[in-house]
Amino acid sequence: MTTDNSPATAPIHLAIVGGGPTCTYVLERLAALVRANDRPVPLEIAIYDLSGEFGPGQVHSPDQTKTSYLNRVVGQVAFAADESVVEAGPLLTADERPTFLQWCRRKFQETGDARFDLVAEDWPKRYLHGLALKDQFTQYVAILSAAEGVSVTLRRSEVVDLEERGERFGILTADGATPYEADYVLMLTGHSSNRPELDPRQAAWADFAARHQAHLIPNAYPLERSLDPARTGPGTTVACLGMGLTGIDVLLYLTEGRGGTFERGPDGRLEYRPCGREPDSVVAFSRSGLFTFARPYNEKERDIATLEYKGPFLTTAAVAELRATVGVPNVIGGHEKRQLDFEAHVFPLILLEMSLIYYGTLYGTEFRAAAIRAARPAYDKFLADADAFADHQEAAAFLLAPLEELARSAAARVDEALAGRTAPAGAPRDGQPPLAGLLASFLTVVHGADQAAKLLDLADVPEQFAAAVAAAESPWRHPRRAAEHRFSWERTISPVPRSGYANAEEYVETFLDFLDVDIRWAAQGNLSNPAKAAADAAWRDLRGVVIDAVDFGGLRASSHRTFLGVYTPHHNRLCQGASVEAMEKVTALIRSGHVDISAGPGARVETDEDSGRFRVTGPVTGTVRQADVLVDARVHSFDAERDVMPVYPNLLRRGLVRKWTNPGVGEGDFVPGGLDLTPEFHPVRADGTVESRITFLGPPSEGVMYHQIGALRPNKDHHVIRDILCWINAFMPQGAPAGTETKDIERTPA
Repeated sequence: MTTDNSPATAPIHLAIVGGGPTCTYVLERLAALVRANDRPVPLEIAIYDLSGEFGPGQVHSPDQTKTSYLNRVVGQVAFAADESVVEAGPLLTADERPTFLQWCRRKFQETGDARFDLVAEDWPKRYLHGLALKDQFTQYVAILSAAEGVSVTLRRSEVVDLEERGERFGILTADGATPYEADYVLMLTGHSSNRPELDPRQAAWADFAARHQAHLIPNAYPLERSLDPARTGPGTTVACLGMGLTGIDVLLYLTEGRGGTFERGPDGRLEYRPCGREPDSVVAFSRSGLFTFARPYNEKERDIATLEYKGPFLTTAAVAELRATVGVPNVIGGHEKRQLDFEAHVFPLILLEMSLIYYGTLYGTEFRAAAIRAARPAYDKFLADADAFADHQEAAAFLLAPLEELARSAAARVDEALAGRTAPAGAPRDGQPPLAGLLASFLTVVHGADQAAKLLDLADVPEQFAAAVAAAESPWRHPRRAAEHRFSWERTISPVPRSGYANAEEYVETFLDFLDVDIRWAAQGNLSNPAKAAADAAWRDLRGVVIDAVDFGGLRASSHRTFLGVYTPHHNRLCQGASVEAMEKVTALIRSGHVDISAGPGARVETDEDSGRFRVTGPVTGTVRQADVLVDARVHSFDAERDVMPVYPNLLRRGLVRKWTNPGVGEGDFVPGGLDLTPEFHPVRADGTVESRITFLGPPSEGVMYHQIGALRPNKDHHVIRDILCWINAFMPQGAPAGTETKDIERTPA
């Protein structure tokens, strides 16, 4: 598609490589800015996408399986800047920039199609998001095309290289077409994978599969093409390496996607009804042996500005103070940076914040205020000399000790009242929160507000109160005794014990019991459930503080490696999980026997030359499973040198880009794989100069920066618009309306 309304002035030539969601946001900003400009803005825009899925991109294709869920609720999705975005510039009309929720409601009114009859709290299917993205992309292109001097061309082709041609770059494509020459190039290539032949394990698996009947699928997406029914149908066993969101997509596609259905049984549990076209078994396994934890119901949506957590301890000011007191000087990108150790300096503050949130949720606001006061002296001492401790466990124990002591005292008092031995309205103790408040908050968490009120009505009659409490069941399976509610990082990340099973069946039952509790806790919500509240607030709401600690060499080289290899998976499991609905389906598949998780933690893939099949072995459970197909459902970290897209290795060879290195101080360097970029997302060339005509957003920036995979949210000032404006402001002619300049605002989580 091409439009052309060229004025006399020569246009600025723009190339956008990647036509997915971020490209849609880019076109929205261009459309609003061009329309509002006080004179014509001549632009010639060429957009390249290999899949031809302009707007959604391949990942969010409207034509994909109907079984894959979007990883956020309907109410958390936007496609355009709104009034909350600081200095984004002019906005489109409200009708032109519907949120995903508004788009769904509009489509339902127009069509009556139940697929679109969604409310803010619903978890949508990913293909619906793709339909909306496609609609909005088309609308933004139409607005641009109607502007004087603007043309937009969509090209379904793969960009394989950029060739410097004087002041411009030639966009080289795999089809050999005449290269388009661009003044500015925006790279939005999105998620990718690494070449399997450069991964020793995948290379060995591929060699084995080539010599036998076994089949290797090195990258799960797109599911419709990779999981061919001829290879993964009845009579086969499929091994799925990875139990994160991609792994869950694979499980649902191979079962529900083949025609199976889910129904509620008499006990209220979801049950799977097979269709006969599934593989005989899908063996799901990973290093941790855990799926991502169920994403909690987001109670904060009713008032984001007020309810999103702002911690007293894990703050950017604390990170700055730690840099001053214990940071190790290093030169990063020509500038001195005092680097921290994530595990020793930042992680103890995360645990302190999680403990505060956990007990504050359990015992109420008065307890929280007392806990902050109690923790402050140890906190100040830690900031002054965080290196005084033998290790991060000792530092965390020191920081959490005042909270734990206060929580133990509160638990003892609450349990005395629950047993009928203490009157809730008794005289307050010095420095202790009032018992009545502790008790009311605890009962509300454990039993819900309505049941708690009924129980508290009996509090003046201790014997009746104690009997009623003892008989009451928690809908979320919380322990009745306060002493059994303890914050523990170890239990948080390892809720299923990693040893001590008599057999695989016992492990599976323990795992299913955890899934039941986790789903219930997620349904309770991220403000009402102590564990979900602690994870959601510390690892999502305060993610900007972690970003501040990590970005641009904020961590020492070895610590940066540990952060990405150990703590980022914890982050993803704690707060990037699947919906309750998806996890209920996974549970039903396990109970039905179609999904086999018996390999447990530490499971490994081997090759069996005798049978010609892959073999999955579980060292904890003793499970051994043979598989005809191995699907690698892990998300690959971006590595420019190993990427399957030829454009990145080619750019490295040309010297237009280089990989970023975190230089070690008294230790080896760390090279994560992402590009060396400036804060404006321009690449640093091999010779050390900055190439300001090219901009990279998304995965290529991972390494020098952290958590750059962003999607717009309504009523949430989000970094993705600022990042986009870094590119637009480089070429937008003077005369654009005031307010198009950006300011340095803290990035916020997607």
